[in-house]
Amino acid sequence: MPKTRKMLSDWKAPYIHSLMKLIETQSKSTLAHWAVDYSERVLLPLWDKHYPDDLRLHNALNAAREWLSGAIKLPQAKSVILECHAAARAADGNPVAQAAARAIGQCASTIHSARHCIGLAFYGALAVAYDRLGTDAPWGQIEHCAAKECGRMEAALRAVAVENEPNPAKIDWKC
Repeated sequence: MPKTRKMLSDWKAPYIHSLMKLIETQSKSTLAHWAVDYSERVLLPLWDKHYPDDLRLHNALNAAREWLSGAIKLPQAKSVILECHAAARAADGNPVAQAAARAIGQCASTIHSARHCIGLAFYGALAVAYDRLGTDAPWGQIEHCAAKECGRMEAALRAVAVENEPNPAKIDWKC
């Protein structure tokens, strides 16, 4: 059996590049709301399928929402969000749950740094592809499925995007 990948890694893939260009036009707040909402709707059920009693990812998304609403300060939210990393380590051997945990951690971390939202695509799309196709599927099929999921992510962002956003996030992709 081939070794499973932990994330997509082609920053130049058309589906990643297109999403990145749209991300660059939006505010950190819009990006955080989009990433948290998408994660909750699409990725959290993948985690819950495997770890229904482990609420760390739920708590991270809730903490991000609380920070967005002004109910808590960033240090409080960050400590809860960091638990996603521990959840991902605990899910070693379960590529779907592990990728979902990493994606949710990145999405919730968008409240700290807007560029973290790209983790939705790199980890989240892979979690969806592994869930739909299994980890034994050929990489080309997995990547094709992940590309389609990235298209759905982009459509979801377009649906909430602020046209001519006056305060777009300043993102240094470091890639």
